[in-house]
Amino acid sequence: MAETEQRLLMLIDDEPAQSRLISALAGREGWRTLVVGDSEKAIATLGTRQGMQLSAIILDQWVPGDRACELIAELKERRPALPILMLTTSTSPQLAVEAMRAGATDYLVKPVAPDRLMQALRNATTLEAPQDELTPLSEKFESDLDFDAMVGTAPPFRDALAKAAKAARGHGHVLIEGESGTGKDMLVRAMHAASPRSKTEFRMLNVSGIPASSMESALFGHEKGAFPGAFDQQVGALQHCDGGTLVLDEVDRLPTDLQDRLADVIESGQVKPIGAQYAFKVDVRIIAASNLPLADLVATGHFRERLLAALSRTAVELPPLRQRSGDVPALTRHFLTRIGDQPGLRPLGITSDALNLLSAFEWPGNVRQLQAVLFRAAVFCDGDALTTEDFPQLREIVGECEAPDVPLRESAGVQLYTADGNLRPLEEIEADVIRLAIGHYRGRMTEVARRLGIGRSTLYRKLSDLGIDNAA
Repeated sequence: MAETEQRLLMLIDDEPAQSRLISALAGREGWRTLVVGDSEKAIATLGTRQGMQLSAIILDQWVPGDRACELIAELKERRPALPILMLTTSTSPQLAVEAMRAGATDYLVKPVAPDRLMQALRNATTLEAPQDELTPLSEKFESDLDFDAMVGTAPPFRDALAKAAKAARGHGHVLIEGESGTGKDMLVRAMHAASPRSKTEFRMLNVSGIPASSMESALFGHEKGAFPGAFDQQVGALQHCDGGTLVLDEVDRLPTDLQDRLADVIESGQVKPIGAQYAFKVDVRIIAASNLPLADLVATGHFRERLLAALSRTAVELPPLRQRSGDVPALTRHFLTRIGDQPGLRPLGITSDALNLLSAFEWPGNVRQLQAVLFRAAVFCDGDALTTEDFPQLREIVGECEAPDVPLRESAGVQLYTADGNLRPLEEIEADVIRLAIGHYRGRMTEVARRLGIGRSTLYRKLSDLGIDNAA
């Protein structure tokens, strides 16, 4: 902690409220924050005694406006090793590209969740080299809102999608578990788009991004005068989403007393705002997401078993990318296609050696980190295809591929043998082959049937006989 206490952050921002918030968040981990209100003062500060002690810069793009990238470039020219994070309200990939080429370390779209901001700071200032290339970006592309957009053929992944697709067609609560970056957000949106509630109210509430003191009001609402500072009535998310869907992201961070209240709401179908005399009947579907296995938190007393039982009538677990490394090539090509469509970028290929390198890394940040690494590489690539030279830090971590001449295995999705060395039943192998084909051809059932050499009616009969959902 002593090392962290010495870190100084310069915040270039002219909004007092936002400056106080960021300073407070940074202070939780021992950062001191120096706030400057304009570009000229920021540049002048670099030459002062405090400026020489800086460990990072956060720049609100609103301050320099259209000249933000020029300011980033000048700051990097004067202090090349200093990480710079840019805050912006723009979701334009073009701005992300320009900011990174100017020297920005990360690109954060407002409003930024507190944990996301602090993770970006930690990633940017981690002393373990090398890091820049592997730092996940907080900026995200617009996602396709359907299951076909979720690429992968590994059986655990396809099984998770099949279970989610089946649950999407109902009205029951759903729990989605998986490490950060595995695609829970995208899966939630695909489920909502496929649900009978797709045209109704939909709200996502990030539990970690709401102060504990405000969480009860945000979830259940409050009446005017219910407590000091309650100057107006507030409708809580549960009541707001009556007839629709409420997503509770990072539900594992919900305080235990509120877990009990939420379980009561699910069991009774009634929500009572703080200070209200009466409860309100609500019909709300809850999709909860957690980075941690909730059963483990129940065992340690950090999560209520009653709430877990209420939320997990359908439980979906997204596997980490390291457990489906055979999907890395397909994901890579998918991301490169999307990246190439962004303003300021162009379509790129990728060599087999580079694919081998990407497949050999364990990706602790999962699919989100893979996309970020490809985005960074594409921004600075001068050729027509990414090579191992475009991933210098990955090469240092993983090392050169031992057998670059060996063709890359595109999929490890079909296993022929059981753990004891015996062949799996033909029915199970056939089911895996069909799942793989559905994933490979993105759910185009006519193409799946043609490639498997069977008719559509035969394919659908096999889906029924083998118990495979057609979204698998």
